[in-house]
Amino acid sequence: MAIAETAKDPDDPAPIVSARRFGEALHIDLQTLAQQAHVHRNTISRQPASESVQRFLRDALRVIRAASDLTGDISKALFWYRNETLPVFDYKTAEQLVSDGCADDVLRFVASLEAGAAG
Repeated sequence: MAIAETAKDPDDPAPIVSARRFGEALHIDLQTLAQQAHVHRNTISRQPASESVQRFLRDALRVIRAASDLTGDISKALFWYRNETLPVFDYKTAEQLVSDGCADDVLRFVASLEAGAAG
């Protein structure tokens, strides 16, 4: 099962990523998630379909998926996303970079790792 599917709330018919389930998967509380998404803490629970929340969650899932495709292991990808500091990005984690709005940069970095591993 893909990470995006596990982040979907099965009880909600809306095609949105569940902030609650995303937080559970990464073992972070909703307050921390709100800080990462740069929204008020109440936005996460009261307006989870807001564009700012969903954009952050989608970006995070794209990076996690790319890392998972590279490693072949979702647990390793989640650990990397949250904990591995990246020297090329001033020793920030992928999680910090996504919060900073740099998901595309992280995706290019992961693609370069994949190209290096393949070539």
